[in-house]
Amino acid sequence: MGQAASGVRSALWLSFLHGCLFLIAGHGTDAPLDKTTMDISSRKFRSEYLQEWQGSADAPFFDPTTPRNITGLVGHPVRLLCRVKNLQNRTVSWVRHRDIHLLTVGRYTYTSDQRFEAQHKPRSEEWALRIRSPQRRDSGQYECQISTTPPVGHAVFLSIVEPETSISSGAELFIQAGSTINLTCTVQHTPEPPSSITWSHGDQIINFDSARGGISLVTEKGLKSTSRLLVQRARGSDAGVYTCGPNNAPVAAIRVHVLSGEHPAAMQQSCATSYLDVSVSILCFLSLLTTIVSDVHYGT
Repeated sequence: MGQAASGVRSALWLSFLHGCLFLIAGHGTDAPLDKTTMDISSRKFRSEYLQEWQGSADAPFFDPTTPRNITGLVGHPVRLLCRVKNLQNRTVSWVRHRDIHLLTVGRYTYTSDQRFEAQHKPRSEEWALRIRSPQRRDSGQYECQISTTPPVGHAVFLSIVEPETSISSGAELFIQAGSTINLTCTVQHTPEPPSSITWSHGDQIINFDSARGGISLVTEKGLKSTSRLLVQRARGSDAGVYTCGPNNAPVAAIRVHVLSGEHPAAMQQSCATSYLDVSVSILCFLSLLTTIVSDVHYGT
C-alpha cells in the first residue's frame, strides 16, 4: 500500500514538472504544442538552468590569458578587455568596483560619463571598455561580468599615471671641489620616448662644446629614458641649480654644492639657507664636524 502511494506521488511530481515546462514553452502563443516542441523546451530548460547549476563544461567562461593589469596615461585613451568563451545567450557587463557602478551592458553604455564606451564586434569573443581621456581618479578595479546564475566576473586593475621626471641624487648634492658632478635624470610614463632632454645650469642651457670642457652626456631612450650628465673637475662656479628638461614631461631640478675643505663656512651657509631633508642635514653636520676636528687637530 505504501509503495503504491509513493508511486502515485512520483507520477504526480513528474506530471507537475512537465506541466511547468509546457507552460514555459507555450507562454505567449495560441497554437497547441506538440511533443517535439515540448522536448525542445525540456532540453532548453536542462541546458540553460540545470546544467549551469551543476557547473557543466558548456557554461560560459573567461579566457585566462587576458591581461588583468593595465597601465594608462592621463589624457590618452585606454582599453580594458575580457574574452568570453561559449557565451551563448548570456550578457556581458562592465562594473566599476569603487562605487559598484554599472558602466556597460552588452554593446550599450549605461553611464552619463561620456568618457566610457562599450566596444564589441559581432561574433567576437572580445568585450571591451574604452575610457577616453582617463584621469588619475579612474585608477582602480573594474570587473567584466557574465550574466550566469550566479554571475561570474573577471577583475581588471587599471592604473592611470602621469609623465614623471626625477633626478636620482635627490634635491641636493654635496661634492668636493675637483671631483666629478654625476647626475642621472629618469623620464617615464610618457606616450613615447622624449625626442630631446635638455640640461641647464641656472638660466643657461649647458653647451657641451663650451670652453669649460670636461662635460659629457649619455642618453638612453625607451619606456624609461635616462640622461646622465658628467661635469669633471668641479669648481665653485659649477655650483647651483641643474635642471633636466625633457620635451614631453615635467622638468626636474637639483641644487649642487661644491665644497672646499679649507672653507667650511660656505657649506655651513648652504646648510643654513637650504630646505634640506633629514639625510642631507646629517650629511651637513658630519661634514662640518669632520672639518672642525681637522682644524683643531692641525691647529694644535
